Amino acid sequence: MKVSEVMSGEVYVVQKQDTIRDAAQLMRSKDIGSVPVSADDKLVGMITDRDIVLRALADGLDPSTPVSRIMSEGIKYCFDDDDLRDVARNMSELQVRRLPVVDRAKKLVGFVSLSNVADAGDRKATEKLLEGTAKPH
Repeated sequence: MKVSEVMSGEVYVVQKQDTIRDAAQLMRSKDIGSVPVSADDKLVGMITDRDIVLRALADGLDPSTPVSRIMSEGIKYCFDDDDLRDVARNMSELQVRRLPVVDRAKKLVGFVSLSNVADAGDRKATEKLLEGTAKPH
């Protein structure tokens, strides 16, 4: 099974110059906990609700601070035509519950998450992913 068969195609992105407030408002309105950060149509990072709390709020940063100041860089991703089991294994090794999905031109086309893998009905892929993401760190 390919990632494109199970991924979520809804994608919301912030630009690296957008503010922490912009990101938080997007997360609230779309009921999501993370959003990729883009610059010049390329993925350059990821910002999570946890980043906002621990890297911004806890450090007293102003809500008008650009997301580039608190985002995680070195974003990991998979391709839409990758095999789901391979991606689940990779997600387990990376200890992540979701990955951005890009096409071969590296355009963001969706997200694959733990729930997408579980809903796919591939028990082996789900078990592998849970090994790395459902255990306490």
